[in-house]
Amino acid sequence: MDVAATLLRESGFAGLGWQNLVMFGIGGLLIWLAIRKGFEPLLLIPIGFGAILANLPRALLSVSDAYAPAAGAPFPPLLQLVYDSGIRTEFLPPVIFLGVGALTDFRPLLARPVTFLLGAAAQLGVFVAAVGASQLFGFSNGEAASIGIIGGADGPTSIYLTAKLAPHLLGAVAVSAYSYMALVPVIQPPIMRLLTTRQEREINMPQAKPVSSTAVVVFPIATAVVAALAVPTCAPLIGLLMFGNLLRESGVTERLHKTAGSHLINAVTIFLGLTVGATMEGSAFLHPRTLAILLLGAVAFACSTAGGVLFAKLLNLFLRGGQRVNPCIGAAGVSAVPMAARVVQTFVSRETGGRVNPLMPAMGPNVAGVIGTAVAAGVFLTLIGR
Repeated sequence: MDVAATLLRESGFAGLGWQNLVMFGIGGLLIWLAIRKGFEPLLLIPIGFGAILANLPRALLSVSDAYAPAAGAPFPPLLQLVYDSGIRTEFLPPVIFLGVGALTDFRPLLARPVTFLLGAAAQLGVFVAAVGASQLFGFSNGEAASIGIIGGADGPTSIYLTAKLAPHLLGAVAVSAYSYMALVPVIQPPIMRLLTTRQEREINMPQAKPVSSTAVVVFPIATAVVAALAVPTCAPLIGLLMFGNLLRESGVTERLHKTAGSHLINAVTIFLGLTVGATMEGSAFLHPRTLAILLLGAVAFACSTAGGVLFAKLLNLFLRGGQRVNPCIGAAGVSAVPMAARVVQTFVSRETGGRVNPLMPAMGPNVAGVIGTAVAAGVFLTLIGR
């Protein structure tokens, strides 16, 4: 009986509290949304399962930026080790960007360079939400920047910035960022409908001119150099993004291109998702500020969508008839690639009875948004401190 009592006393069952049970439910909800609704399954399943693991009492699978090793412990626990060596050291998010670069085709952007401006304009929500978080909700500058970056709809960038400026908010920011990425088909169409007229949705952009093979090779090199010189703090993200793209476009590194765009990015995604989920321990996650982050994330994403659409309308005031852009493609300026561009295509096609199909034009601001969000993160790091 003493043995049984000891085992029960030392088991996780003895340490279960209401916060653990609530977090089991939240982790299960994320997994359910990924499986049944198809919401970002590659990230939400690892994050959801990581949240469950983090709330198993005495399992030592939670992660904290304030972790201090016990006396005589040679190594930190498993996921804490991944966090310390992969996220705090800025390693995993840039490697994700390497894979994203290997999977991204920048030709639609190069074919219509003006759409680069739409990707920049779609960062409006990032700064609106950051200011709102600081001035209205009392978050610190680092916390406000981490919340604002949700508006870029770029999970790895959100993780990268938050791990540096507000690591205690990592779980809430990551869940918010990936949730709104998954909800692009729900959030964006009403905003596009509200901000555009039927006549504007009917604008059919002509097919762009082909892009030369020289241009697609020079672009990643030039972009990496210019961006890193202008905002050095964005260099880890932009540098690896463009290196991955160079592997894709050079035509002589097929093995490296395939590795970066498949096996490498998949392996890193597993560890990144699990570790981010492991930051969601109940005592830290179940807090009123989490609801504020979710609210501000929605505001950031909506403002980013609106910023892209409104800037496209402004741009049309200066463009001649044949050069005018369909304002809806501005909504694709958020960096949820290629989902945002597909949402624009579906919305416009449905609204015009299939007469207008702007998928390729929308891909221009969509891939520009990846660059824009990384640069915005670099701006925050420069202004607030590394």
